[in-house]
Amino acid sequence: MVVIIAGLMFAANFWTDFMWFQSVGFTSVFLTELWTRVLLFAVAAVVMAVIVGASIFFAYRARPGIRPMSLEQQGLDRYRQSIDPHRKLFFWIAVGALALLSGAAASGDWRSYLQFVNGVDFGVADPEFGMDVAFFAFVYPFLRILLGYLYAAVILAFIAAVIVHYLYGGVRLQNDTGQRATPAARVHLSVLLGLFVLLRAGSYWLDRYGLVFSERGYTFGASYTDVNAVKTALTILTVISVICALLFFANIYFKNTMVPVASLGLLVLSAVIVGVAYPEIVQRFQVNPNEQRLESDYIQRNIDSTRAAYDIEDAEVEPYDATTELSAEDLVQEAQGTTVRLADPAVVSQTFQQMQQVRGFYQFPEVLEVDRYPDSEGNLIDTIVAVRELDGPPSDQDNWLNRHLIYTHGFGFVAAAGTQIDAEGRPVFTEYNIPPRGELSDVVGDYQERIYYGREGAEYVIVQAEEEYDYPLDEEGATPEVSTPEDAVEPEVSPSADDAQAPADADAEAADEEAPAEDGTAEEEAGSSAGSQQYNRYDGSGGVQLDSFFERILYAIKYQEPNILLNSAITGDSRILYERDPLDRVEKVAPFLTVDSRPYPAVVDGKIVWIVDAYTTSNNYPYANRIDFTQAVTDTFTDGSLTQVSALPGNQVNYIRNSVKATVDAYDGTVTLYAWDEEDPVLQTWMGAFPGTVQSRDDMSEELVDHLRYPDDLFKVQREIMREYHVTDPAAYYGGQDFWAVPNDPTGATERPESPYRQTIQYPGEEEASFSLTSTFVPRGRENLAAFMAVNSDPRSEDYGQLKLLELPRSTVIFGPGQVQNAFDADANVREVLLPLEQSNAEVTRGNLLTLPFAGGLLYVEPLYVQAGGGGAASFPLLQQVMVGFGEEVAIGSNLPDALSNLFDGAEAPPPAEGEEEAPQEEAPDSEAGSGGGDQDLTESLNEAVEAWEEAQDNQEEANDRLREALEAIEEALAEQEGGN
Repeated sequence: MVVIIAGLMFAANFWTDFMWFQSVGFTSVFLTELWTRVLLFAVAAVVMAVIVGASIFFAYRARPGIRPMSLEQQGLDRYRQSIDPHRKLFFWIAVGALALLSGAAASGDWRSYLQFVNGVDFGVADPEFGMDVAFFAFVYPFLRILLGYLYAAVILAFIAAVIVHYLYGGVRLQNDTGQRATPAARVHLSVLLGLFVLLRAGSYWLDRYGLVFSERGYTFGASYTDVNAVKTALTILTVISVICALLFFANIYFKNTMVPVASLGLLVLSAVIVGVAYPEIVQRFQVNPNEQRLESDYIQRNIDSTRAAYDIEDAEVEPYDATTELSAEDLVQEAQGTTVRLADPAVVSQTFQQMQQVRGFYQFPEVLEVDRYPDSEGNLIDTIVAVRELDGPPSDQDNWLNRHLIYTHGFGFVAAAGTQIDAEGRPVFTEYNIPPRGELSDVVGDYQERIYYGREGAEYVIVQAEEEYDYPLDEEGATPEVSTPEDAVEPEVSPSADDAQAPADADAEAADEEAPAEDGTAEEEAGSSAGSQQYNRYDGSGGVQLDSFFERILYAIKYQEPNILLNSAITGDSRILYERDPLDRVEKVAPFLTVDSRPYPAVVDGKIVWIVDAYTTSNNYPYANRIDFTQAVTDTFTDGSLTQVSALPGNQVNYIRNSVKATVDAYDGTVTLYAWDEEDPVLQTWMGAFPGTVQSRDDMSEELVDHLRYPDDLFKVQREIMREYHVTDPAAYYGGQDFWAVPNDPTGATERPESPYRQTIQYPGEEEASFSLTSTFVPRGRENLAAFMAVNSDPRSEDYGQLKLLELPRSTVIFGPGQVQNAFDADANVREVLLPLEQSNAEVTRGNLLTLPFAGGLLYVEPLYVQAGGGGAASFPLLQQVMVGFGEEVAIGSNLPDALSNLFDGAEAPPPAEGEEEAPQEEAPDSEAGSGGGDQDLTESLNEAVEAWEEAQDNQEEANDRLREALEAIEEALAEQEGGN
């Protein structure tokens, strides 16, 4: 029964996998991997069976006809009598088991085999042997694997031969005549030992090339000792091993025990003296006293190879004086074109959740993504984006039918301008509500809003069966209250409740009259409606169609769920959707790629797609320093477990390229792979192994290219390497005085490295601002700033992917992120604003501490969020203050212009840059509580809180009381608003 059940499970998983690959159009990947595994399994199994089986067969055939009458042999007679009647069965069981184990292990090396067969030259020669890097990346690893299997086969054959010879008297532990082995046994074992030593000779020769991965020296790769001692020693050991192997083979004629014993002694002695002692003497007495001078050339090799392997060799490094003083006049001129993304994707996620969740079973990620979309005038702006995914049915209705057949999909794309907030500190939404509407819809047009493939929800869903929950309906036509760019005003303007009500009513009317999106959001297109919710029936091509009862049986076995068979709504038209996470889908159709941990949604060509960055990686680039991929990409917002690193056992890499951009359609799950770096030899190798799976870069649509960006994980890996390898002089690298470190996030409680930030910055010397990914460095063991690093993330720019570093003076102390955060906390003016908040029951959250070039120096900007009620269920963070730092000076203001004005000697606040003005609240009627109500109370309470802060300087105690009362009113208004929803 166990065997039958295991067989059924294997068959069900195997066949459903095949049907899944067939449904996504990547059957060739499944078959190529399958047949490669079968081939390797068969070859390894046959080789193991032949070598071990032949050894057992010859040992049995060479058994002595007459065995001496000794106590040892008398004891063995009992075993021989038990085994002989079943010796063929034992033989086939032993050989078969070894063959199966060997074949199973070999099938796991299918990637190495495909790279060996399809390897493409890098066009770069290693500095020691002058061989193309492709030999070390593709050929060398497979040869090591091949030698390993042959080693195992010969050793097992030797062990099996000794056992059989001993059992049948060919090898004796007790013998009065002194002959411990028969001539036939000596010949047999000598041949096997000769084969082993011959393989050792091959291993010694291959080890010469493996020196480029040596860890003996000061840096990774062949060191002075490796090149001048170990390499010579390995050549000598290769020759000695060949001689010893010939001596073992010669024993076929000599049939003397002394020959193999002398050969083994010579081999061991040579390995100790030549292979161990000689290199150690050179290292200790020649290299260690003169290490910097002797290792200089090899350190340079390591630096050059590492920078090339991680694609940082062309990074632009320029000195930056980092001005620490600025006049008020310079401030006004500089601030005119400065835009700062104040909305923190990690903080406003809570605001998205409260304002756009709509129902408790919808979910937004903890950290949102930053993309770029055009505004109504066609200007690209930094935009916080997310999709409203379905987390599952309500907890009290969480049963199999609801989870897998009714609550099948999320609904809607949500976006907010990254550089805009409303007068109350909330995000300014450019796409919002259900069905989605907003400025973004006006720009991109209609699109399919339903999310069947995403990062949340059930493991599988079955569609075209039961009526699927689509989205909630509001009988009165009211929509949740949001702020939109159309009503943006100056920061100090605060609309009254009466003024705000008019556009809200107009928006409610517009929502009723708005045309449905493509593929249907109106009732007649989306499906039926009942009560207060809309239903839908999936009409896409995603998933596997359950054509027959047999297929339903397979999936019932796969998921161990009998309801798949018993539910009468599941018919031949039904489809089962599984492997719904975009990372899992890309990883499965391209098992040779390493996928980025941060997929992000985008509206492209009338649909929502997940964009996934994928990497080709290797850990066999000669001389390049290896790092742990998972550890390198772990930061404040990533714990490393989200990263998919299936392509590299051990997570060790020393070569990486963002060679593939992948998309996953959120509606039908279509996976498309595009070759982004078509010159990458590793990608070319895999494309040779899996032809037709990766499309050309030219096949990308223009709209898709607009939403591509430089990937997070690649930048983190390059940042990790740049800590040391910005130093290109061997002597300076050996000293290590200029090594850097990535600062820990100063705004969080963790000690993980600060996350890179996406923002549009104007790099010094450039005329236009560019969408970039940025980070900072501090000197190792210090907290002052050492460098600012940015990479152009605009795919339309000629400088896309160009790494740039501003290296600060070593002799001048420039505040780093941690020191600036401490300055914020210690500054009297800042404390004067923060103290009333901290003494109340409000929760103060510090947003991302952004660093950006500004007026010849570096400007720090940190938004400050206030959440009423200590983070209760009905509250969410509101951006209330902005802290800024320049040089050693810090200041705080109600918005960025005010903060800059306070920072620079009270200069008149510069006008906000275009696209950065703060918007008021767009007053729309509450979805169920009616118009005004809790929102009006909330606005009045917030205004009361602001007045209390302003009076704090004159009457601290009275102002604190008023502030406490205002915050309690905020909490009550939010609770009333949440109860209405």
